[in-house]
Amino acid sequence: MTQAEQLAAFVVQASYGDLSKSVCQQLKIRVLDALGCAIGAMDGEPILLIRSQNEDFGGTSRCTMIGGGQGAPDRTAFYHSALVRYLDFNDSYLAKGETCHPSDNLGAILAAAEYAHQKGQVFMTALAVSYQVHCRLSDVAPLRAKGFDHTTQGAYAVAAGVSKALGMDQTKTAHAIALCGTAFNALRVTRTGKLSHWKGLAYPHTAFGCTHATFLAMRGITGPLGVFEGNKGFMDTISGRFEIDWSRENLERVNQTIIKRYNAEIHSQTAIEGILELKEEYGFSAAEVARIEIDIFDVAYHIIGGGEEGDKTLVSSKEEADHSLPYMIAVAVLDDRVMPDQYLLERIQNNDVQALLRKVTVRPSEAYSRQFPDQMPCRITVSLLNGRLMVKEKQDYEGFHTRPIRWETVVQKFERLSSPYTDAPLRREIIDAVANLDSIQIAYLMRLLAKVQVSMA
Repeated sequence: MTQAEQLAAFVVQASYGDLSKSVCQQLKIRVLDALGCAIGAMDGEPILLIRSQNEDFGGTSRCTMIGGGQGAPDRTAFYHSALVRYLDFNDSYLAKGETCHPSDNLGAILAAAEYAHQKGQVFMTALAVSYQVHCRLSDVAPLRAKGFDHTTQGAYAVAAGVSKALGMDQTKTAHAIALCGTAFNALRVTRTGKLSHWKGLAYPHTAFGCTHATFLAMRGITGPLGVFEGNKGFMDTISGRFEIDWSRENLERVNQTIIKRYNAEIHSQTAIEGILELKEEYGFSAAEVARIEIDIFDVAYHIIGGGEEGDKTLVSSKEEADHSLPYMIAVAVLDDRVMPDQYLLERIQNNDVQALLRKVTVRPSEAYSRQFPDQMPCRITVSLLNGRLMVKEKQDYEGFHTRPIRWETVVQKFERLSSPYTDAPLRREIIDAVANLDSIQIAYLMRLLAKVQVSMA
């Protein structure tokens, strides 16, 4: 069999019985976390534009949209994926040369599972499959250094998860993987230099296109089954050679994914927790700060610290702010939190944060780089105008796999993000539905999510 056919065999053979107790619990935590992110993004500018386009285009009403209305599965996948991704607050997976957000697959799998009238157990299995595929390809075939975006590996994860949710056989699943892997090889420029809306929409677009392609495969459309190892395939042209024995894979990788405590790019989480701890311990104010120095692992430096992906002191939009460690540290000092309100345009443009972020220096550390991704280490040094020096060194944060986040903490995050768009009884119904995800129909969860309001503020 080709690599695509071997992966398809893994997808088809996966079952709910393969999910350990830990995996089931961690999947539910990540579903609730992602839904909180989605509901909290309901009135985001690009979200409203996407919803307007879906309504304008019309089409079949086979799937329910969060916030009401219905649409075709591929457009619903795009919309839901954009909701999950817009705040940049959903989960992550850290490989040595790649970072991905496996809950980016949730929107597509929700749409497919509702279309196919699936139970929660099938949905959970499909989601676990997508997590495993996305994370393992990030492990063995990192692409960031080669100029390709992590959505490239995600195409295979969407194909795998949607195929599982639709109950497709091995042959059609293999062709779905072939179609998606061939067609969606995205450029890393999405996340370098001056950032745009596309930073948050690149994966939703992959979810849209791969959902569409997987439905084509369901109907019999074929693709190049040598997509991985074939002449001018993925290995030849992009990733280089790698091996995964899919017959030996399990569904445990979700346990290694991590959840954000702060509404900030994933590599910033330890540093933000550290600066907030320093401020609480010493009680200094922003006006007293002469400079803040952050020594951190090289991946964080290059993506959010001013390394190879561009200057991070030039911040004028949400997309630039949540990928700027100087901005996130500065706003944490000023506001004692980093949540969606810290990315409102008027907050970003305020002179206080613009002045303070220029006092933040980020440096790569070889020692910390060697510890990543098993740890997320950093050292924060705050120098005050009176000469006082405060230092904190950290290895991880609450939400990292060494300090796993609890269900109760994610419930609090969900409540905080969703409260402007829901009332308390609806929030409780959604929380209970996710807690009992393996004993409900996905259609029931979608009926609850349809009651979310675009704005109740």
